[in-house]
Amino acid sequence: MNALVATNRNFKLAARLLALDSKVEKSLLIPFREIKVECTIPKDDGTLASYVGFRIQHDNARGPMKGGIRYHPEVDPDEVNALAQLMTWKTAVANIPYGGAKGGIGCNPSELSLSELERLTRVFTQKIHDLIGIHTDVPAPDMGTGPQTMAWILDEYSKFHGYSPAIVTGKPIDLGGSLGRDAATGRGVLFATEALLNEHGKSISGQRFAIQGFGNVGSWAARLVSEKGGKVVAVSDITGAIKNSNGIDIPSLLKHVREHRGVKGFHGADSIEANSVLVEDCDVLIPAALGGVINRENANEIKAKFIIEAANHPTDPEADEILKKKGVVILPDIYANSGGVTVSYFEWVQNIQGFMWDEEKVNDELKTYMIKSFKDVKEMCKTHDCDLRMGAFTLAVNRVARATVLRGWEA
Repeated sequence: MNALVATNRNFKLAARLLALDSKVEKSLLIPFREIKVECTIPKDDGTLASYVGFRIQHDNARGPMKGGIRYHPEVDPDEVNALAQLMTWKTAVANIPYGGAKGGIGCNPSELSLSELERLTRVFTQKIHDLIGIHTDVPAPDMGTGPQTMAWILDEYSKFHGYSPAIVTGKPIDLGGSLGRDAATGRGVLFATEALLNEHGKSISGQRFAIQGFGNVGSWAARLVSEKGGKVVAVSDITGAIKNSNGIDIPSLLKHVREHRGVKGFHGADSIEANSVLVEDCDVLIPAALGGVINRENANEIKAKFIIEAANHPTDPEADEILKKKGVVILPDIYANSGGVTVSYFEWVQNIQGFMWDEEKVNDELKTYMIKSFKDVKEMCKTHDCDLRMGAFTLAVNRVARATVLRGWEA
């Protein structure tokens, strides 16, 4: 099931639980604006190349829209639509004053030189600069983009609007990026996992973890979990998968990944089939890579008691049903991986104030937000007698619906 169908399905289930007015329901589903632009640039060899750039702005009832920009050859409009909508729900669960957006350019960044990427980013910014803004739509990095991309957007946008550091988040520290932003999603996953395990009378220490995906989120989650006494027994990334039932030495693995650009060949663990990391014997499974990896084919084989969705939409609805019957507790993505957008919000706040926080304050504030959100989700679970996914969706949809009605937009 694709991400858009699954997201719409969860939204409709939440709308039913909330007995949402049909006019409000309709207005919440339709994106606020869809932007599609042609970006033509001179390549380094003097030839011209054209790329399609886009931005889907889903909802702004609760504040400026917020979401990543990805550079990927197969930018799927349906998936981006789903991710823009998920950002609306994610910011509402975190209770930060944003709506949702997502965008990107259909290109292969690995086939473009640094100067070509810069020209492409600047042309894209020129095409959309009057449709984004500090109080309108605040982009961030995503797949294939990073702090350097954000620096180019900031510079190009500032040519039209004056110096505007708050126009993007995930910037380099030297241009107003926030301390703690790099680790934020992974640290949020840690705080979310602690909150869930505490609810079940457990702690991180002594639990066995399997982590699928060892990019920014997965590697930070592994590092922070192991620092708290958790035992990471299996890890995978695009190069392969490894396991060690006695626990993988995470600092050594991080060093290996830096040197060899992947977990493959790490001597402190045995090599296993890439997809088998999802069904390894563990207490907590953290999918931190792609969407749709937990599906009806493998759901029955999953041995974890808890699944923490660090990736966007890693569990298909069919798998959800199978796992629910097995008694597996799933912490949904719109809560579990909201640490990144929460610290992006802190970055935006710091930029607007022109006053930067130290890292300890960033991490303390993040923990406060994650704990409060978990309590809010649990409250909705009690009210509507539902699981954590529906608890998070009803919390989010209710907050956005209330803002929509209060602003008189539902007609």
